[in-house]
Amino acid sequence: MENPRIINVPLTKIFIDLVLLAAVGFPILFLFLWGEAFHRGFFCNDETLLHPFHKSTVPSFYLYIFGVGVTSAVIITTEVITSLNNNTRVALVGKQLPYWLWRAYIMLAVFVFGCFCSQLITDVLKYTVGRLRPHFLTVCVPDINCSLPENLHKFHTDFKCTNPLYINDKRIMKELRLSFPSGHSSFSMFTMVFFSIYLQSRFSWEGSHFLKHTLQFLAIASAIYTGMTRISDYKHHWSDVLAGLTMGALTAILITRYVSPLFDREKYYKTNYDSELSQLNVNGSRAQHV
Repeated sequence: MENPRIINVPLTKIFIDLVLLAAVGFPILFLFLWGEAFHRGFFCNDETLLHPFHKSTVPSFYLYIFGVGVTSAVIITTEVITSLNNNTRVALVGKQLPYWLWRAYIMLAVFVFGCFCSQLITDVLKYTVGRLRPHFLTVCVPDINCSLPENLHKFHTDFKCTNPLYINDKRIMKELRLSFPSGHSSFSMFTMVFFSIYLQSRFSWEGSHFLKHTLQFLAIASAIYTGMTRISDYKHHWSDVLAGLTMGALTAILITRYVSPLFDREKYYKTNYDSELSQLNVNGSRAQHV
């Protein structure tokens, strides 16, 4: 039986990857917990801010289940199947691990990095712009007498919300100013475009020519549907959704093209390993460094 090719992965490489992922992810958590959006004012006669308040048709946890969970499951399953006949092993801290685990790690790390990048860009814009949501006046009920003629066309920046149903809910009060761009739209589009590009690069099944493309269509359609519900639920203005969908798609394209190994597999899975000096391990097989 042919000895397996051994790829030595330094633990420092994994550590640095995780540190850099945390560096991109921590600002998202910081903004979520302590971020303060720009305090934009309003006009009393602005009808775009008078819409009713509705619950989300597509809650955030749906995005995590389908966007993150399903995509991660597909990546792991695909890497396992495509590595079944590969005689390569990965050596990490003295233990030999299956090759699919290393390939899955690379793709999942890139996917998570892309999720963080997409979300961080979205959040920075949200807190910088501070655009009011379509249900702002309904939820806030500002202490401004808009029936007075002198207040009708005045731009109000000094006010307090008085709606007893929501004034004690800090999260809702904060979300009132985070309309642009749509986070649901950008996140769902990023995950689904990433999913579709991954399928295009890695998925092949001779049983049907249309299976891959059907899955891609359903993925993109679900992201667009998510964005449209943000308009019909009066959570966002149409321009917020358009910006979110565009940002998510563009980020996914850039991440898959320039960060992932999908368009340059030799760089990640062969060339770097074969170009390094090899050394014999204790079993007489070749050990290579990443």
